[in-house]
Amino acid sequence: MLAKRTIPLLIAALVGFLLIATYFIPYTEEWGATAMEMFIILAAGAMVLGAGNLIMLNLAKISNKRPGWAYGAITLIAFFGTLAVGVFKIGALPTMTAPDNPWTAPLVSQEGVPFWWIYSYVYKPLTATMFAMLAFYIASAAFRAFRAKNVEATLLLGTAFIVLLGQIYAGVWLTSFLPDLTSYVASFPAESQALAQAIGIQVQNGVPLVDMSYAGLSFDQLTAAQQATATEVNNHLTGWWYQLVNGLRLENLTQIILDVPQKAGNRAIMIGIALGIVSVSLKVLLGIDRSYLGSED
Repeated sequence: MLAKRTIPLLIAALVGFLLIATYFIPYTEEWGATAMEMFIILAAGAMVLGAGNLIMLNLAKISNKRPGWAYGAITLIAFFGTLAVGVFKIGALPTMTAPDNPWTAPLVSQEGVPFWWIYSYVYKPLTATMFAMLAFYIASAAFRAFRAKNVEATLLLGTAFIVLLGQIYAGVWLTSFLPDLTSYVASFPAESQALAQAIGIQVQNGVPLVDMSYAGLSFDQLTAAQQATATEVNNHLTGWWYQLVNGLRLENLTQIILDVPQKAGNRAIMIGIALGIVSVSLKVLLGIDRSYLGSED
């Protein structure tokens, strides 16, 4: 009982509080670095155990001809093939960091070697395919879940529809008739359009009128006509009517939704997750949660 439960609890508490202390006590930073090195070694051992478990499960599936055993065979072939290429550094090339010993060279960054080929032309395309399929699954689930049954569901559905349209060209085209900087600049004479464009970009970036510049000249160094044009552009783009109408363009409305309510909700969720992590971590460190030790038997 002592070796199976008490000692692991003490080790978890000691290492956990030590790592917490490294953020507040400079003297313990070296201890924390040593603990992290030990963690890397333990993680490597855990990967070996995980690989062994993967092999055993797939071999059992293949030998018993369970449904999907062919996928198990493909998994093992890919696993052992990638492992052999990586462990034996097949096709590794000398690098500046390892000119005489390509065995110590990183393989992923060596373009053209077998490991790089597996990563670039097998792993990355499969990952992209998986996330592309996941996008369709999410869209399908959203179509079934988003029903305008009440006000809240209607708001959720409408917001999602706006954000989806704002991310594609069709959505931008639908509201292209609303004014924007490009259409406003086009209303100026040809000789003033470059100035209006430069001032308009600075207005959008929040630069005050007196701090604006054009062609290397400050606002005070501009001619009277140029200052009048700059003032007109600034007053128009900061006016409430332009701000309202321009904000209704789908690409701008989408960005407003992402910058204001989405960020606020995301921060609230992240704060909740952080508090949950703190709560669970304290339970583990104080020995309240012992589920990671297994059953009491």
